[in-house]
Amino acid sequence: VGNSSVLTCPLKGNMTMLTWTITPKAGGPCTLVYRIDTNRTHRTCSDNINWTFRAGLPPALEIRQVGIAQEGNYSCEMVSTEGNFYTTYHLTVLAPPRLSLSCDEQGSPVCEAAAGKPPAQLSWVPEGGSTAEEKCHDNGTVTVLSKFTACSSNGSNVTTCMVSHPAGNWSQTIAC
Repeated sequence: VGNSSVLTCPLKGNMTMLTWTITPKAGGPCTLVYRIDTNRTHRTCSDNINWTFRAGLPPALEIRQVGIAQEGNYSCEMVSTEGNFYTTYHLTVLAPPRLSLSCDEQGSPVCEAAAGKPPAQLSWVPEGGSTAEEKCHDNGTVTVLSKFTACSSNGSNVTTCMVSHPAGNWSQTIAC
């Protein structure tokens, strides 16, 4: 989420037309079409999806400020003197969770990994009992809440919540 993504279309022969068809998971499809002979473009996509033509490189599609709404299938058709060539991408968008760690009314550590996609995995140091619950949001993200329930046997009340996620790993430590 928030980064740019560039998808390339293979270049074979002399290109005469290039079409990108985007079918997002949410919302309707859109297209970008470019004809070399007339140097004309037609687009039905939002402004954050655009062409990138660079000398010596295959034509590409750039998605700026990627959001969860851009997740879906991106298909390229390149028409050239050698035939029609197709490439399809499935764009998966990762949303890193927001981590927070606090103490509840009973003095137990509570760790929250909010609005992650996919859901984050939470673990505790020292290892011990915990309860976890997930809350799904309409935008496809998930909040994971874990409460550390084990009693410390080493005399310390310092606990660390560790968050594992495809977008990164984080940890926070608290004394309750």
